[in-house]
Amino acid sequence: MTGTDVHEETDDVGPGGYAAARLRLLTEGARSGPPRRTALAGLTDDWLAGLFTAAAAALPGVSLAAVGGYGRGELSPRSDLDLVLLHDGSDPRAVAALADRLWYPVWDLGLALDHSVRTPAEARKTAGEDLKVHLGLLDARHLAGDAGLTAGLRAAALADWRNQAPKRLPELQELCADRAARQGELRYLLEPDLKEARGGLRDATALRAVAASWLADAPREGLAEARRGLLDVRDALHLATGRATDRLALQEQDQVAAELDLLDADTLLRQVYEAARVIAYASDVTWREVGRVLRSRAVRPRLRAMIGGGKPVAERSPLAEGVVEQDGEVVLARTARPERDPVLPLRAAAAAAQAGLPLSLHAVRRMAATTRPLPTPWPAEAREQLVTLLGSGRPTVDVWEALEAEGLITRLLPDWERVRCRPQRNAVHLWTVDRHLIETAVRACELTRRVSRPDLLLVAALLHDIGKGWPGDHSVAGEIIAQDVATRIGFDRADVTVLAALVRHHLLLIETATRRDLDDPATVRSVAEAVGTQGTLELLHALTEADALATGPAAWSAWRGSLVADLVGRVRAVLAGDVPDEPEPAAPSAGQERLAIEAFRTGGPVLALRAQPEPVPDEERSDDPEPLGVELLIAVPDQPGVLPAVAGVLAVHRLTVRTAELRALSLPDDVDDDSTVLLLNWRVAAEYGSLPQAARLRADLVRALDGSLDIAGRLAERDAAYPRRRGWTAPPPKVTVAPAASRHATVIEVRAQDAPGLLHRIGTALEKAGVRVRSMHVSTLGANAVDAFYVTSGAGAPLPGDDAASVAGVLEETLRE
Repeated sequence: MTGTDVHEETDDVGPGGYAAARLRLLTEGARSGPPRRTALAGLTDDWLAGLFTAAAAALPGVSLAAVGGYGRGELSPRSDLDLVLLHDGSDPRAVAALADRLWYPVWDLGLALDHSVRTPAEARKTAGEDLKVHLGLLDARHLAGDAGLTAGLRAAALADWRNQAPKRLPELQELCADRAARQGELRYLLEPDLKEARGGLRDATALRAVAASWLADAPREGLAEARRGLLDVRDALHLATGRATDRLALQEQDQVAAELDLLDADTLLRQVYEAARVIAYASDVTWREVGRVLRSRAVRPRLRAMIGGGKPVAERSPLAEGVVEQDGEVVLARTARPERDPVLPLRAAAAAAQAGLPLSLHAVRRMAATTRPLPTPWPAEAREQLVTLLGSGRPTVDVWEALEAEGLITRLLPDWERVRCRPQRNAVHLWTVDRHLIETAVRACELTRRVSRPDLLLVAALLHDIGKGWPGDHSVAGEIIAQDVATRIGFDRADVTVLAALVRHHLLLIETATRRDLDDPATVRSVAEAVGTQGTLELLHALTEADALATGPAAWSAWRGSLVADLVGRVRAVLAGDVPDEPEPAAPSAGQERLAIEAFRTGGPVLALRAQPEPVPDEERSDDPEPLGVELLIAVPDQPGVLPAVAGVLAVHRLTVRTAELRALSLPDDVDDDSTVLLLNWRVAAEYGSLPQAARLRADLVRALDGSLDIAGRLAERDAAYPRRRGWTAPPPKVTVAPAASRHATVIEVRAQDAPGLLHRIGTALEKAGVRVRSMHVSTLGANAVDAFYVTSGAGAPLPGDDAASVAGVLEETLRE
């Protein structure tokens, strides 16, 4: 219901004209923020109190209390009203009648209501059985009636919470963990749930509950601001959508950003991520402290040194100079002097990651407050400790987050600020830019045995996307930043050159392997010229795999890995002095020749499906999101429309094309010395289920070639059945010509939204343009198709520059339709 709906339907509602006043507050008042939430809660308090007073008359022993978010005064425009009607049990009928006179006006306004009617004893009993009810009662706030009744219940609920804390807090922690597993990390989601995701408003409420137990408390610095920020976004989201939603959907982010006077949706997401990071880190520290306190109550430490009859002192085990372990955390030694030891933060972080232990909040804050900046260039120990930290595997993530939370990372690496919490609007990426860089270092750690310079691999992993905070090509910007950072942290000139090259070319291998013809010597030579040395190639190969694995499951597979390995092998040979010869047309195999002859004699297409050997064992292949598939061989007498017909039939049968090669094959003289047959050698995989039989594919291909199978109509029906995101439009396709990519063909690159029949549409457009497709290389990343087509003129030569540009323009226009 919109604000206008409320106004029109409730002109005569309730004391003080609540509906009209609420509408004015939400549409004409201040922007989202604490003052408006407070004003809305106050307005609602007065209205409900008026309803209660009018309905209760002289009824004793009853009160109305707000609980949960309303109890905290956090009333967003579409928030539920969480209410409890308390009574002493003396007159149940009168209480039931009072409840009706309270709840129905709320429902009549279209407001969501979460209500209960209980005696204090019933409320306490329900809270003891239901953790969520108990959490709501911790924030109980009196609205009307017998104030003593409300105060008594709140005091009892708090006392019960504190008395039962050793049991209830582990339950609450498990509840938070289960919710995080379902909803994910708010700070990494493109469409986050502001309330339920980890680091959201639910977690902030849980931290309040932990503090109310008096057992532990959350780090308070920045926590209130983070909570306020998320509430402000939720307010704006409610107003933008007119719904009680907590999910910040893509199509609503620009409107929410405008409501908050922010530059754009990316700025909005970055602020949301910053707030979520503060809350998530506070949660980690708080639950760790809860565990420590509960363990100390339940189990005596293995060693206790009593000092003068005082409190027991936990054992301290040295880890590094100035760094010790105490009670499961890494803390500073008593002799540590951060103000005199600028390397201490890196040394402590490396020691913590190596030991798989968290850094103490107190230690991090002390180092952040007192440690002097490192000199430029860094001393050798600082550089070594950074490499050790990056090479510690999965524990690096939490240790890095601890340093990040107190501003130590941006102090060590000022360029980090531009990638901090920066969203990546690409469904392939699981993480923000900064977390992706750390995740790449974690993945690179697993590959350090493959390279001779693991230190360069780890630092390149940390820096490869550092240019994403700058305009333009992030690889180009990143190369300049990497040179500066590598020099600052103390690498020599030769190493700086290698690191800069790795950052500049970190996408070179995967893009070339999946979008270029590896049999074309020009392809391999261009990569060899860019890489330069065997050592750089070795590092780039490992970085490519680490980067893709850290991106997400759609970015790496056995198929992509095999293509990259093939390319690396060819480039390695060129760098070793083995110059590839210009490729001669490969002679057809006996099987291919038999297919061609059969196609000529039957006058129609002939198909064969052959399984391809996999490069990985079966047990490692089961979860591969992009299997190699099978080889599909098709021979068909040379005629127009073969490419769009084959692509269309495969799309109808839900087959995904991995790679495709097309060639004209002359028949042996003893068969026919004048005719040619088109031979298509494609690798395909089923979208789901099993592959169709070759006979079915052939029958449909025959119909497609003679025009009796309406491929376009069948694909249009499928496209119409696909669910579409409301309010969201895919970016327009882009078609470009890759200059000097091949001496034998013109390479046309297509970037577009993946959809059923995309290859059919492209093939149709190229057919109409009068060009022949020699081969194509298909790559799908999430919802994005990135395909390369090697095309020639009818005579088999590359297209002149103007003709190539014209074909690309026509193809782009066709795909935009």
